[in-house]
Amino acid sequence: MRELAFGSMRLSQLQRAFPGLSTGALEQRLGRMAADGLVLRHRYAEVPPRVEFELTDAGHELLGLLEPLARWALRWAWSEPQPDEWVDVTAIFRLAGCVLHAPAHVEAELELIVEDDGGLALDLYTLTMRGGEVRVTHAPGADADVAIKATAAGWVDAFGPRQRGDGLTVSGDAELAELFLSSFTVVN
Repeated sequence: MRELAFGSMRLSQLQRAFPGLSTGALEQRLGRMAADGLVLRHRYAEVPPRVEFELTDAGHELLGLLEPLARWALRWAWSEPQPDEWVDVTAIFRLAGCVLHAPAHVEAELELIVEDDGGLALDLYTLTMRGGEVRVTHAPGADADVAIKATAAGWVDAFGPRQRGDGLTVSGDAELAELFLSSFTVVN
């Protein structure tokens, strides 16, 4: 559901978000979600065949339950990563729509960038706040008010148990960056 929160996706796109899950198991789960009225499956008569999935209104409403689960996981389930452990920091970006409470008067765009050690952008998300709603897309922003950049390790330090933002580089509106970053702060 977290992946579909940003719009329709093909099965292959969803599969990349869950590398340990077989295609058959993913199709089975999506079929169950469709039967429960949470997901719509669109089949297109093309060669090769194309199938896209999107959340229904009921599915979007259920996304509101992700906030307390995400906050619980940030506080209790996230331990210090092991040296050989990979953390998908972009999954945290995708949760921003659930944990960030944007003031209704704020209209802004934030670019969230994962860089390699040499400063080359590897992945980029844009978080848009309008009318109290937050939307995250996997694309560059048109005119971002702030850009926050870090290596994957820098993002893990900022969001993980250490809660240290010294590996982040912020350019643009610092207050807006703080609004975003503080939404992931864990209070013990």
